Amino acid sequence: MALFDLPLDELHEYRSASTEPEDFDAFWSKTLQEAREHDLDARFEPVDTGLSTVEVFDVTFAGFGGHPVKGWLTLPAGADGPLPLVVEFIGYGGGRGLPHEHLLWASTGRAHFVMDTRGQGSVWGGGGGTADPVGGTPAYPGFMTRGIDAPENYYYRRVFTDAVRAVEAARSHPLTDATRTVALGVSQGGGITIAVGGLVPDLAGIAPDVPFLCDFPRAATLTDRHPYREIGLYLKTHRGRTDEALRTLSYFDGVHFAARGRAPALFSAALEDQTCPPSTVFAAFNAWSGEDKTIEVYDFNDHEGGGPFQEAAQLRWLRSRI
Repeated sequence: MALFDLPLDELHEYRSASTEPEDFDAFWSKTLQEAREHDLDARFEPVDTGLSTVEVFDVTFAGFGGHPVKGWLTLPAGADGPLPLVVEFIGYGGGRGLPHEHLLWASTGRAHFVMDTRGQGSVWGGGGGTADPVGGTPAYPGFMTRGIDAPENYYYRRVFTDAVRAVEAARSHPLTDATRTVALGVSQGGGITIAVGGLVPDLAGIAPDVPFLCDFPRAATLTDRHPYREIGLYLKTHRGRTDEALRTLSYFDGVHFAARGRAPALFSAALEDQTCPPSTVFAAFNAWSGEDKTIEVYDFNDHEGGGPFQEAAQLRWLRSRI
């Protein structure tokens, strides 16, 4: 696919037309306050993986609604800490998988926590282990329209809350250093990372890679590729509900979280990306309020983005952060 979005010089100037809800901060403050009424109850169970260079813990903690959420904590073998901490969020449809799928960050001498995404883990990778016990109104298959009738019911309210609690859980382990915590992820994981960057004020950095869940008004009308297309297909059936749906989505738009983010940030975008169009990524990047920010651009890549090249860029970038 040739370039289909704005030219690069216009991308650097692009601003989203997404309307921020007046009660955005109050909504998220109340949401997180309600979640914290439940004991975090973070439990770390050692796992015999057969790996000799790392130690792995099967983690369970209380996320949204006190629901149990799973994760893996991986530490360099024999570490006596406290260690800088990388918290990772997973792409759409994937789960935490198996421990040996996540060896990069512990190999750098850092602690690595990967959060399972509730209800997901059945499309690719090694699977997931976290249920989403909350029901919802009629929705198009997938996750993008679950509970889209109201912000209080929307699926990503639960996921973003889980993600904030995941940072808290990872930081609660005695071998992690809460003051040196970075969040990162690819695609959906990148979108969750941006949300966490706006909700957790003391991160040492964020690194969203080709992030999803940004600039919903443009994304839903620019690309016909899933997952954004789920929104259009839902509205194709539920005629007349566009304003209602966009209002709900505005509470979860990465652009509005970015406006609250202060941590150093390393973004990436791919100019042929039809899954997460580059203008939607730049919408969040341009809105990021921290001054220490940069974006890697991959001219001829689709949603694979920089792949291992972006990982190498993250490795270089993290050296001066944690």
